[in-house]
Amino acid sequence: MLFKVTMDVQLPHTMPKETADALKSRERELAQSLQRSGKWRHLWRVVGRYANVSIFDVASSAELHDLLLTLPLFPYMKIEVEALCRHPSSIHEDER
Repeated sequence: MLFKVTMDVQLPHTMPKETADALKSRERELAQSLQRSGKWRHLWRVVGRYANVSIFDVASSAELHDLLLTLPLFPYMKIEVEALCRHPSSIHEDER
């Protein structure tokens, strides 16, 4: 199943820089691992915000939920999820 996920990161201004940097480093490592596995299919930065729009390819909404909970920055994110399906007018045979 494909899901569009918008993640808006809202780190507290009082968080020490070292703590924030460590969280961001762990987040990057996990995000890159999930991209290599094919579960995190696309990742785009939203211009002017500390946010991203991503496409996930997972077996179920429960799998997506569990995956999002593992993200180190999860406690500091506002997340919106939308399920996607192939549009009948798409010229592509696959779910690009």
